[in-house]
Amino acid sequence: MPPSSPLSSLADAIGGEIDGRGPGAGVPWISDVTHDSRQAGPGILFTAIRGQRHDGHDHVADAVRAGSPAVCVDHPTHSGVAELIVADTRSALGPLAAEVHGHPSRAMSVVGVTGTNGKTTVTHNIESIAASAGLTVGLMGTITTRIAGKEVESKHTTPEASDFQRTLATMRARGVSLVACEVSSHALALERVSATRFSVAAFTNLSHDHLDFHGDMASYLAAKRRLFTEHEVGIAVVNLDDTAGAELARELKGELIGVGDSGDVRVIAQQPVESGTQLRVETPWGVIEGKAPVLGVFNVANLAMAIACCLVSGIGTEDVAQSLSSLRPVPGRFELVSGSDPIRIIVDYAHTPDGIKHAIEAARSLGSARVIAVVGAGGDRDREKRPLMGSASSGADLVVVTSDNPRSEDPAQIADEVLAGIEGGTRPLTELDRTLAVHRAVAAADEGDIVLVLGRGHEPFQEASGALIPLDDRDIARRALQERRESPDFGTSSGSMSQ
Repeated sequence: MPPSSPLSSLADAIGGEIDGRGPGAGVPWISDVTHDSRQAGPGILFTAIRGQRHDGHDHVADAVRAGSPAVCVDHPTHSGVAELIVADTRSALGPLAAEVHGHPSRAMSVVGVTGTNGKTTVTHNIESIAASAGLTVGLMGTITTRIAGKEVESKHTTPEASDFQRTLATMRARGVSLVACEVSSHALALERVSATRFSVAAFTNLSHDHLDFHGDMASYLAAKRRLFTEHEVGIAVVNLDDTAGAELARELKGELIGVGDSGDVRVIAQQPVESGTQLRVETPWGVIEGKAPVLGVFNVANLAMAIACCLVSGIGTEDVAQSLSSLRPVPGRFELVSGSDPIRIIVDYAHTPDGIKHAIEAARSLGSARVIAVVGAGGDRDREKRPLMGSASSGADLVVVTSDNPRSEDPAQIADEVLAGIEGGTRPLTELDRTLAVHRAVAAADEGDIVLVLGRGHEPFQEASGALIPLDDRDIARRALQERRESPDFGTSSGSMSQ
C-alpha cells in the first residue's frame, strides 16, 4: 500500500483550510494527488487548477464520482466531500504532491537543466555518464522518461507538478540515486517543479523562442531565472559563454560553477575525428580527455555542461573520462543517419534561429563542401521567430523551405514568413511536402555535401489539421539516400520546387 497523509496535515503544510466536509466523511487520508479528474479515485486528492483553456473546478463533480475523498479548490464548491481551500490551486499542487510522496527530491540528486537549446542533449549525456559510472539513473524530458533504463510514458518536456512528484517518488522506490530532468520555461512559469530540491540547477543558453507564451525576452529569461531563485538549489552550473548565462551568474549568490571559455569547466581542445570528437576538458577536479561520439561545436559545449553537472554531483573525473567513448547518442539531436555514405545527412531538432545558426556552423566545421538545409517553422507558435529562422538559414548554400508541424495554420503562409527572412546570396526553394523536400535536398547534394534536416528531430508524427501523421525525418532521410543510390533518375520526377 502507498503511504498516506491525513488531509489535515496537508492543509497545515501548505496553509490551507478544510471546508465542506460531507456527512460522516471525517478527515480523509490521502495517498496521491492529481490535477486530472480522469486519474481521480479512492485516496486521491483532486486539485482543480485553472488552465489557459480549461478550469479544473468544472470537473470537481467528476472526481467525486470517481471516488476521490477530497478536493483542493480555490473556493467552496459544495462537492459533498472534504474540500481543501487555498488561494491558488496551481501554486498548491506541487507542494501537496511533494508532501504526500514524502518529498522524494530530498532523497536523490536531482539535476534540473533549463535553457532554450541543449536541455535534451545535456540531460541525456548526464544520464549516460552517470549510468556508465555505475549509478542508477532517472531521466525526464522531451524525448522520454526513463527509470533505471526502462522507458515509461511521457507527454511533456516537464510533467505537471502532480505527475512530476509521483515520478520522482517512483524513481526513489526503484533505487534511483541521480535524476536528470529538463525544466522548461513553461514548467517554471506554471510552477510544475515547485517544492523540488535541485542538487544541481543548470542553465544552457537563452535565444528567441516561446514568445507566444512569455510575451518578450525579458519575461522569458525571468521564467528561466526562477529555477535558481525560487527553488532550493545546491550548486548552479551556468554557461558563461551565453550573454544571458553570464548575466544570471552575476546575479546568483550561492555556489556556482561556470562553464565556457572563462569558466571553471572549459573545453581547451577539440578535434573532429571519424564519427565523433576528440576533446580535452579542464575542470577544478582535473583534466578530462577522450573521444566522444558527438558532432559539432555546440554539442561539445553541451557535453561540457553535462560533464560539469556530473562532477558537481560527485562522479569522479576518471569515471567521466571512461564514459565518453560509450556516450549514448541522443535521438534526433545532430544525428548522423547516412552512415559512411559520402553524402552526409544529419537530422537535428533545431527549431529556433539560434539553433539553426549553430547547426549550420557545426556542419561547416565538419569540412563539408556545401551545406543544404531543410527548414520549416511550427504552426500555432511564436510567429516572430519565423523570419529570424529564415535569416539564420541563410548560412547554408541551399535552403529548402518546407512544412514542419503546421497544426491549424496554412503551411504555405508559414513558409512565406520563413522565406521573408532569407537573405540575398542564399538560394531558397520551397517544397511544402516534407517528404519531397528531403528527397529533393538529397537529390541536390554532391559527394562531400551535408544535408541538414532541421526542426523535428526525433518526432515520429507531424501535426497537421488536427491529425497526427506518421512522419519521421530520420526514416525519410534514409529512404531518400537509398533511392538515390539505386536510381540514377532519383529526384527528377518527385515533384517540383518553386523558387
